[in-house]
Amino acid sequence: MNLLDLAGKSLLAIGAFCALVGALGLIRLPDVYCRLHASTVAVAGGAGLCLIGIALYCFGSPYSLKAVLVVLFLFCTSPVGAHAISRAAHYAGTKPWLKEPNRDLLREVGN
Repeated sequence: MNLLDLAGKSLLAIGAFCALVGALGLIRLPDVYCRLHASTVAVAGGAGLCLIGIALYCFGSPYSLKAVLVVLFLFCTSPVGAHAISRAAHYAGTKPWLKEPNRDLLREVGN
């Protein structure tokens, strides 16, 4: 096993862990804004690291170039999509979840 194989398998394992944490965050987090953060972690960390791991593991094949191009596409579109969803939620009047009411923050949010 060479160094590229080891790095590729390591990145696949780290990416799978990030995808798992992001999926758990989508289930456990309370509001749309927190869930957007979890979904961005799952896409950027999970899918991104897995695809970079595949690119290293299959270094020299056409799959490595395709994986890098997909990673670049994901890193460009994931934040834009999260921003569009959070902006739509803000315009719809969705308030952020507050564990304990912080009066200063409530004044800033508009309550």
